[in-house]
Amino acid sequence: MKYSFLVIFSVLLFITSCEEERDPAGFTGAENEVRLINLNPGHFHAGLIHMHDYPQVDPTVYVYAPGGSELDSYLNMVNQFNTRAENPTNWNPEVYTGDDYVSRMVEEKAGNVMVVAGNNARKIEYINRAIETGINVLSDKPMIIHPDQFPVLVNALETADEQGLVVNDMMTERHEITSILQKELSQNSDLFGEMETGSPDNPAIVKESVHFFYKTVAGETLVRPAWFFDVNQQGESIVDVSTHLIDLILWQSFPEQPIDYRNDGDGVEMVEARVWDTELTRSQFELITGVEQFPDYLMADVAADTVLNMIANGEFIFRARDIHGKVSVEWGFTNPDGGDTHYSIMRGTLANLIIHQDIEQDFVATLYVEPTDDADQDAFEEILNNALESLNNRYPGLSAEYTDLGWRINVPDEHVETHEEHFTRVTERYLEALVNGSLPEWERINLETKYFLTTQAYEMSR
Repeated sequence: MKYSFLVIFSVLLFITSCEEERDPAGFTGAENEVRLINLNPGHFHAGLIHMHDYPQVDPTVYVYAPGGSELDSYLNMVNQFNTRAENPTNWNPEVYTGDDYVSRMVEEKAGNVMVVAGNNARKIEYINRAIETGINVLSDKPMIIHPDQFPVLVNALETADEQGLVVNDMMTERHEITSILQKELSQNSDLFGEMETGSPDNPAIVKESVHFFYKTVAGETLVRPAWFFDVNQQGESIVDVSTHLIDLILWQSFPEQPIDYRNDGDGVEMVEARVWDTELTRSQFELITGVEQFPDYLMADVAADTVLNMIANGEFIFRARDIHGKVSVEWGFTNPDGGDTHYSIMRGTLANLIIHQDIEQDFVATLYVEPTDDADQDAFEEILNNALESLNNRYPGLSAEYTDLGWRINVPDEHVETHEEHFTRVTERYLEALVNGSLPEWERINLETKYFLTTQAYEMSR
């Protein structure tokens, strides 16, 4: 009997130990341990995370949606990746359609990570339901679109922290090579000097982007849902695209440093903000959406039944640790000369780091370095080349060429990826966070600060 008791006790101890090692709430990076849920995929970003396979992600993705053209577009994109000639993927969508798609997701809890990219009106509700169910969240931006939702987001993130869940949004622009190099070179004091603090009239760091409703994505003409033009469903630009630009400003100006809006020492403050309209004719709206008439929910913003006045543009200036940053987002119908445009400048005491993306650059983001009057003009070329050489172990082959816009940084093709490919990098980083059990502290805190700023800008613009 004594021997049997010891055997039983040893077996129980072994089983308990194994269960602790296989903590179901944790991730180890093992093959297929991540099971994706894609909830109501109404935006093409929901499909872009499927551009590639990931060893630790099970190829079966559980899709819950009300059905309709948005779901069809998502499934078509997944199929496009699965059937391409080079490096086809192996995704296997298991789809549930019905009006009860949210409660069905909660009831079945088929996956352990929810991806959400679509109509933003209910996004924070989706995020909350996932967290309450014990499901991690990878969300498209923006997570919220109205100031009333900010305390709800804060509570959701705190609940996720308590449960050991990882919640983050898709900040693709951190993986754009010119943004990376702009950040890296700003840390080289011999080249850049120190960051200027700037002022409301002349901010130290500026991010301006112009987007277009009618364009091509992944080789296909982008068809946008009609609700995309309802600011109560998509959100105004001041709380939407601006999330990327705030994220870049914090990420570049204060690398791996938490900037806490609740901390007086970080001095996070909105200085000024404004919004304005973009006009779209009914024929332009139909070309973008495939819908002939403006839906009823847009009619309050339609003039003479023919022109939609959409609050599609916004800009604001904020301050963090005495650094003044400016964010500006504009939307137009289409660009006959090419694609979206972008401008960014980081002002240093010895050099300005400037990104241009316009017709002169064939709409390819290009980084320029411009010496200030305080720089050593005779030695500047050598200082710049030394700075590029210091990055050679990570980004080999960088070179500088003088132009009318300053010293252009030439980047080998091997370091350049498309916007679509950046979603793969975002997903890979998120998978690393799952294994680590949390976001880095700076990223977790700055996530809240980012949405504090967007919602503060929304309020001030009124």
